[in-house]
Amino acid sequence: MRLDMLLAQAASRLADAGSPSARLDAEVLLCHVLGVDRTWLYTWGDRNADTSEQARFEALVAARAAGHPVAYLTGEREFWGLPLFTGPSTLIPRPDTETLVEAALARMPARAGRLLDLGTGTGAVALALASERSGWRAVGIDLNPEAVSLAIRNAERLGIDNVDFRVGDWFAALEESDFDVIVANPPYLADDDPHLDRGDVRFEPRGALVARERGLSDLYHLVDASRERLASGGWLLLEHGADQGGAVREALHASGYQDVTCERDLSGHERVSLGRWTKACR
Repeated sequence: MRLDMLLAQAASRLADAGSPSARLDAEVLLCHVLGVDRTWLYTWGDRNADTSEQARFEALVAARAAGHPVAYLTGEREFWGLPLFTGPSTLIPRPDTETLVEAALARMPARAGRLLDLGTGTGAVALALASERSGWRAVGIDLNPEAVSLAIRNAERLGIDNVDFRVGDWFAALEESDFDVIVANPPYLADDDPHLDRGDVRFEPRGALVARERGLSDLYHLVDASRERLASGGWLLLEHGADQGGAVREALHASGYQDVTCERDLSGHERVSLGRWTKACR
């Protein structure tokens, strides 16, 4: 069957299944099968797919129609312009988290510094920041050994050598302190959050999504514990849910952080709260 006809059929099937981006999903899956980019697909849409290609594509479309995330089906997702390996052991990197990267970069001067990324997952945030600040040394921590292995693969693939990934429970794997910047995208959904039953989130690891105290427990822990790991004048930046910013900033103020503020994502939602720690705060 011609590729353009195959795409049209797949897009229609995915739209019927409720995909909000049916045509794009179909194109990404077909490009994955063929090993081409979307420009090639538009240029050579009149080419016929062979039997093997068509069978592989139709199997992926069926999985996507059942709700499986495209990033898990292809094993890849782009973040901050970086192609990253993904897998069911980690959250899928999302555009909203680029707000965390932007906010951190604004507080990371070009001179050498030290960065800590907690709950690193695919390594997306640590790798984005390390790629922009080659003079900095970054450490990424995750509790899941499979996630850390994936992050290491991503660093090797991208040739980014100023980041070190480790397995650990938040700060437990660390002997170092005096980090200039600490960033984290921790679990912040409540266990009854309706988003857990929608879209790609249904297939992502629940332990990377859900936290106690209505999703705030890990955020509160990081606010408190980061004070012992930050250099004087160092910044803590935390991604959180759209309705949690006030609670996180209140915790930052109560713990003695200064210059507490927030950053909004592209949808205008409060997405990142941050504060600066100095020895004078102690």
